[in-house]
Amino acid sequence: MKFFTLKTTDPHSQARTGEIITSHGTIQTPIFMPVGTNGAVKGVYMHQLEEQIKAHIILGNTYHLYLRPGLDVLEKAGGLHKFNSWDKPILTDSGGFQVYSLSDSRKINENGVTFKSFIDGSMHTFTPENVMDTQRTIGADIIMAFDECTPYPCEKDYAKKSMEMTHRWLVRCKNRFESTEPKYGFDQYLFPIVQGSTYRDLRAQSAEFVAAQSFEGNAIGGLSVGEPAEDMYEMTSLVCSILPKEKPRYLMGVGTPANILECIALGIDMFDCVMPTRNARNGWLFTSEGVINLRNEKWKFDNTPIDENLGGYVNTRYSKAYIKHLLRADEMLGMMVASVHNLQFYLWLVNEARQKIEEGTFTSWKNEMVKKLTRKL
Repeated sequence: MKFFTLKTTDPHSQARTGEIITSHGTIQTPIFMPVGTNGAVKGVYMHQLEEQIKAHIILGNTYHLYLRPGLDVLEKAGGLHKFNSWDKPILTDSGGFQVYSLSDSRKINENGVTFKSFIDGSMHTFTPENVMDTQRTIGADIIMAFDECTPYPCEKDYAKKSMEMTHRWLVRCKNRFESTEPKYGFDQYLFPIVQGSTYRDLRAQSAEFVAAQSFEGNAIGGLSVGEPAEDMYEMTSLVCSILPKEKPRYLMGVGTPANILECIALGIDMFDCVMPTRNARNGWLFTSEGVINLRNEKWKFDNTPIDENLGGYVNTRYSKAYIKHLLRADEMLGMMVASVHNLQFYLWLVNEARQKIEEGTFTSWKNEMVKKLTRKL
């Protein structure tokens, strides 16, 4: 079974379409992956992810699932797919981003990371080896190598030392992964992560090291952590020029709809971000004409659909005024409806991008869409 097939390349950019085949189904790229930190996408039923949002793949978070419900629970259930009733592909991150975000409660050394549980204060250690074992037990189709995600801004000396340690950890991840087997009878694939902060020479060095490891796919980490968008695009373009074209490229934690379109144009195939659901819970809705803040009074009497261009259940049933009312009244339905809409929009956006790449009109469409997507309505 061939993991990735490159299908179409845009004549005016590096954008491309492809197909990833896993034991739990096929993923058409470019794709956006909804984030299910605790094994669930916040406020969204699994059947909505399948039928309304039309997600191809979702994420789980190794750090959170390790702490709760715990590996014993997941193993007893037969892995995360059976535990959360999601029969399509799952990707798990390695916990590296949590290492970055919990800087006040962890210690990093060559062996790995010792950290304090946010649940009960207990101490735990992640190493490249036990993170591979943990993700084997969780049972995701695609698992990520253990890395350190550096902050922005970051001194070059620290970024270099961190990148080199991430590379050493990657070798240990690879050795452990290749010496173990999947637990639940289906294939798992390991993706390494390119680091190097916003330094071109470090990013190039890391991309070359990662490419030489010959994994089925590759990821770019350490971006969308506060750096200017121009720096993110520059690093992404550089790394994509080095990573092999015949393998999928995953840009971790990105981002806004405009970010996604710009990075598709640079050659990225896979994206994830908490923004669609997090923003939805705060009343920010993404549409094909721009961003709506439903907290604003201007929507109080607006009984039109959220986005008439999208179609779909949420867009045709609920008005802006009604969702605004729900959110203002702290009704759970408001956050749920808004979350479904935003995720539906993100999946609509990458689906449109795929179609435009296949038609050869992606670049002109992208340039027009970015203008719309960045304006506030």
